[in-house]
Amino acid sequence: MGYRTLEQCVNDMEKHGHLLRVAEPVEANLEVAEIHRRVFQSGGPALLFENVKDCRFRMVSNLFGTMERSRFMFRDTMESVRRAIELKVDPSQAAARPWRYWRAPLTALTMQPRRSRSGPVLKNQCRLSDLPQMKSWPDDGGPFVTLPQVYSHVPQQTSLKHSNLGMYRIQMGGNDYVKDEEVGLHYQIHRGIGVHHQVAANLEVDLPVNVFVGGTPAMTLSAVMPLPEGMSELTFGGALSGHRISMATGGLPLPVYGEADFAICGRVEPGKVKPEGPFGDHLGYYSLAHEFPVMKVERVYHRDNAIWPFTVVGRPPQEDSQFGELIHELTGPIIPTVLPGVHEVNAVDAAGVHPLLLAVGSERYTPYSQDDRPMELLTQANAILGQGQMSLAKYLWIADQRDMVKPGCHEIADFFQHMLARADWRRDLHFQTQTTIDTLDYSGQGLNLGSKLVIAARGPARFDLKKEISSDLKLPAGFHSPHLCLPGILAVQGPPAGREDGVLRNFCEQAAMLGGTDGFRLIILVDDPDMTARSIDNFVWITFTRSNPAVDIDGLQASIRDKHWGCEGPLVIDARIKPHHAPPLIESPEVTRRVDALASRGDALSRYL
Repeated sequence: MGYRTLEQCVNDMEKHGHLLRVAEPVEANLEVAEIHRRVFQSGGPALLFENVKDCRFRMVSNLFGTMERSRFMFRDTMESVRRAIELKVDPSQAAARPWRYWRAPLTALTMQPRRSRSGPVLKNQCRLSDLPQMKSWPDDGGPFVTLPQVYSHVPQQTSLKHSNLGMYRIQMGGNDYVKDEEVGLHYQIHRGIGVHHQVAANLEVDLPVNVFVGGTPAMTLSAVMPLPEGMSELTFGGALSGHRISMATGGLPLPVYGEADFAICGRVEPGKVKPEGPFGDHLGYYSLAHEFPVMKVERVYHRDNAIWPFTVVGRPPQEDSQFGELIHELTGPIIPTVLPGVHEVNAVDAAGVHPLLLAVGSERYTPYSQDDRPMELLTQANAILGQGQMSLAKYLWIADQRDMVKPGCHEIADFFQHMLARADWRRDLHFQTQTTIDTLDYSGQGLNLGSKLVIAARGPARFDLKKEISSDLKLPAGFHSPHLCLPGILAVQGPPAGREDGVLRNFCEQAAMLGGTDGFRLIILVDDPDMTARSIDNFVWITFTRSNPAVDIDGLQASIRDKHWGCEGPLVIDARIKPHHAPPLIESPEVTRRVDALASRGDALSRYL
């Protein structure tokens, strides 16, 4: 029933052909990350690096690299956890469907964390600099913990139910951090630890924080899981691992996960910040250096034969993409109970998750209406944008379930075709300006600052989508190389972007006079239209990570009526790289050559490189 330790997981993965041991000496600085990326992209196994240069600890990665492997890890508990979540959301189901939930009492027992006086992780102590000093991308500000489980409590509360476990970025060195004494703690807005930090600041007390690394993989997934209100990450971890999570409390300011491989324990002082970053992040760009809280490190613990788990993030898909798929499998069926009327939500991984949400809702309250104007869909859109991390979404496209021949928003190309054939740009564009977006998104006006756009559509198809570029298309001077991304979607190369250069407005004015754009509902101004049109993943990544709706959207024959902006002709999104955007991620040529040399050796690892 599940794994109690990371070592048990590694051994089981190897036994069943899901893990490869790497005896070749490797560097934690950039090299293991590039090996990992190549193995992940080739669909290869998990990797146990047994010989990390200048480090006595082993490293493991790619445990979550495929859905097959992820399901295998949780094969004994995944279905019972799904049913426990269903009951948490709607307890009445236990009486209505007793045959489905007869195991629920046993699951509830394993969900409860337990206190202990000590645990294996407290066996040994070391320094921060003894841990694997891993960097993933050349311009990262220092070594980072990429699979941390960051644990905090409501200040002055000792009950485990007042705790929060989240995956927040930890920078272990570099910048202005005092070596072996300080780490950077980067968390995005709307995170549980942020509430704890604010309470501590109001009380003018330090916030104890512990960072766990390793242990059962169930705790790693728990740290990223968007759980129903009232269900703690520790209880979820217990259910998914098949045993109660042991929290060691003896003599420590804050409990420590006893079966973790490592624990970094310390305190965050109110008001103390230092520059954290840059860091190559999951949008495919660097998040730049900004001031974030500093954690004063008091102790670093590790168990015997500890293993350091890590992942590598970058332009999706990467290993962390599998977390999203697992979360969808576990929680997708309960979305209608949390968001009435909403059937599905897809946080599009290829677009970096937060920049683009696709959703299917329903117009239930006015089924007799002959008007195809979205009504309840807008209520549902606001509800989606009020839910936890979904509140950071930048674009939300929502369709009416009754109009869809094949309901669903996970077939991205089909969903866009459905929406573009129905959305009326004169009325169906709903902007929120001067609001919050993802901390990692640099398309806006500043850190966390940007805008949102909701596009809602219902009713029959009313617009024809052009399937080819005809000779009557004329582009304004300075714009060229049109490419068809999808029927009705055109990518056009524009001049390099400057600050407030007026190019977007000029394009719309000139294109409206030239004509030839009938049948194109969406035009994207880009730096490389060939790359943009090459795949649906390229289209959504470039379009939605490089644009700020309120600033970078215009249209042909645009107008404002009753403070509502719309346009008669095609909608135009300026997705060129702007001067204020963060740079994209590029691998080190030297490290690439070293890994190429490994690929030529002809051993078991080389087949995946």
